[in-house]
Amino acid sequence: MKYLPIGKDLFVTNRKKISARLKPKSVAIFNSSDIMPTSADGTLPFKQDANILYLSGIDQEESILLIAPDYQDEKLREVLFLRETNENIAVWEGHKYTKDEAREASGIRTVKWLNEFESTLNTILAETNHIYLDSNEHIRNGSQVETRNDRFVEWCKANYKLHEYERIAPHIYDLRAVKEQREIDMIQHACDITEIGFRRILEFTKPGVWEYELEAELSYEFLRNRATRFAYDPIIASGANSCVLHYVDNNMQCKDGDIILFDVGAEYANYNADMSRVIPVNGKFTKRQRQVYDAVLRVKNEATDLLIPGNTIPEYHKAVGEIMERELMALGLISKSDIENQDANWPAYKKYFMHGTSHHLGLNVHDVASVYKKFEPGMVFTVEPGIYIPKENIGIRLEDNVVIKKDGHLNLMRNIPIHAEEIESLMNP
Repeated sequence: MKYLPIGKDLFVTNRKKISARLKPKSVAIFNSSDIMPTSADGTLPFKQDANILYLSGIDQEESILLIAPDYQDEKLREVLFLRETNENIAVWEGHKYTKDEAREASGIRTVKWLNEFESTLNTILAETNHIYLDSNEHIRNGSQVETRNDRFVEWCKANYKLHEYERIAPHIYDLRAVKEQREIDMIQHACDITEIGFRRILEFTKPGVWEYELEAELSYEFLRNRATRFAYDPIIASGANSCVLHYVDNNMQCKDGDIILFDVGAEYANYNADMSRVIPVNGKFTKRQRQVYDAVLRVKNEATDLLIPGNTIPEYHKAVGEIMERELMALGLISKSDIENQDANWPAYKKYFMHGTSHHLGLNVHDVASVYKKFEPGMVFTVEPGIYIPKENIGIRLEDNVVIKKDGHLNLMRNIPIHAEEIESLMNP
């Protein structure tokens, strides 16, 4: 891994929290991600399953974690299974965890090779009533690919028909929504790396530069500062592209007089940053660009103040929509009549601001939690309002990452330039 060791204390704490959620005489089972094929003998870069990582820190394929909190033999209450390495694997693929290294990384005392999994599981299940199985239950999951967890669910139910099966996702998702301080530290580090990349962009950008050149500059700074990768496919959208929400081609030349919308973030230790900024290609916003920019910034600042304990995502988004209505009316984009005659299911402001303002952030960019869960201290959210005017080639989205605190909030991107005057100053030293 490119990142520095996280420390086992976080994972010990996380396992204690999930253990407290399980019914008596239970076992919870977590699998690593697959290495996904492309074609021929190609594969995609490995990306560990967030749940097993959250509980063990083990960032390696073909790993399984068992948690059986009240099993009589203490040595089998937490068991980690790893792919056994050998000289051939070391030559072709590189170093894999030894048992001692896995113990140190995870804090799990009992580490076995995968060939012992079925016999160990059989031993534990002889004294177990409930089996908690993992699945991807994110509300936006639309994957048609069968995962290692999916295959394991089928295998387990075929071989242990009479046990009671439970869903672990609602429990671990609820826990992952509220971050430990060590997790917040790593998200902060991802944000700090993102800042380094963005400041490089402010120095590099000029008329005639290509979007992919800007992507390359970001990639350079991210990797040289130990980021694992981009947190997601970077959006570097100039001119009309700035109005395409998920534009990722990044293949157009940036023209004098246009703006560039950046939606990028670094990933560090599997924790993610998610930043949006907009800059003028020539270093100076036009009057109209500045009007829209400042309107979005005002919405972002007011929306941030609504990220307080006790609020919920539906209530929050409704309130932000009302703020956006005011700004769009001031910009002459919607009228009072538009609001009075709007469809309640698709308010007038949605013509220019069609996405949500915030989502959970953590081990996943769109991190897991019920949308109805009340905000609590320790939750981390994006704040990303936008206004998109295709007829004017203006798309403005401004996004920070914010931790909810008992007495307010902490902006993890507080040091990343966002005010128009500062951006123009840095682009024209």
